[in-house]
Amino acid sequence: MTSDEDVCGTDLAPARLTVGIVSAGRVGSALGVALERAGHVVFGVSAISDASLRRAATRLPDSQVLPAAEVAARSELLILAVPDSELAGLVAGLAAAKAVRPGAIVAHTSGANGIGILAPLTELGALPLAIHPAMTFTGHDEDVARLANACFGVTAGDEIGYAIAQSLVIEMGGEPVRVAEENRTLYHAALAHGSNHLVTLIVDAVAALRSALAGPGLLGQQAVDDQPNGLAERMLAPLASAALDNALRRGQAALTGPVARGDVAAVAAHLSALESVDPRIAAGYRAMSLRTAERAATNPALLELLGSDLPKEGNR
Repeated sequence: MTSDEDVCGTDLAPARLTVGIVSAGRVGSALGVALERAGHVVFGVSAISDASLRRAATRLPDSQVLPAAEVAARSELLILAVPDSELAGLVAGLAAAKAVRPGAIVAHTSGANGIGILAPLTELGALPLAIHPAMTFTGHDEDVARLANACFGVTAGDEIGYAIAQSLVIEMGGEPVRVAEENRTLYHAALAHGSNHLVTLIVDAVAALRSALAGPGLLGQQAVDDQPNGLAERMLAPLASAALDNALRRGQAALTGPVARGDVAAVAAHLSALESVDPRIAAGYRAMSLRTAERAATNPALLELLGSDLPKEGNR
């Protein structure tokens, strides 16, 4: 490993590290590929499920599949890429076995956690890092390519740790972003809200659009069915992509449509039509319309229709 002077100096690239990964899931295997491309050596991975074993064999064919404790014991850089709910138990087990060598870098990929959860390993002399790629992973080839365009939320215990985390992320092609320990939960909530809920929104919109497009199509046109990547998705894709791009570029000024205009009649008709397709989709539309109306400070009658519980002007 490099000295403190090297880490804090102008050359932030860490030395070639012996890397171990627990486990070879979607995130861990993608990071492993990126680290190998940067010149590090992923000597071993922990993999239990059939899917993880396949990913290890495909993405990291030169790495040994070993028990987690053995991976940890031999690592200069240990990546803990297990689900959030399993991280504390894994850390406790490795600490009890004293499996991590003093001076090793231990980085987890949990978005919701900072370095506090690594305390049992820090007490053994490990250098703790939280390195979370703000990206969704599917287990397919595009995962590694997407890392090059991703930001990583990084948290460390001191400036040396931040310098090492920054170097590792840059080597993987990502952009490191500092997240304070006390803000990790809020950071994770914001990302989950903007990505996971976007999937639900799009899938609901596609379901409603399929109902609207049902019936005979134009000559030679693909029939509407319930398979992904069909006509409904192709119709929604450019609109949704433009809306996302506008929101990221222009903020709230990107709001358009009947809710932003305060069109009570149109929104009421939408609710009725969606209710006939699926009351759960209508409930989601109502909730998002209410939040949109609040942001747009729109027609009070629309807020009343949507069931706003905001205080009236005179009661604030």
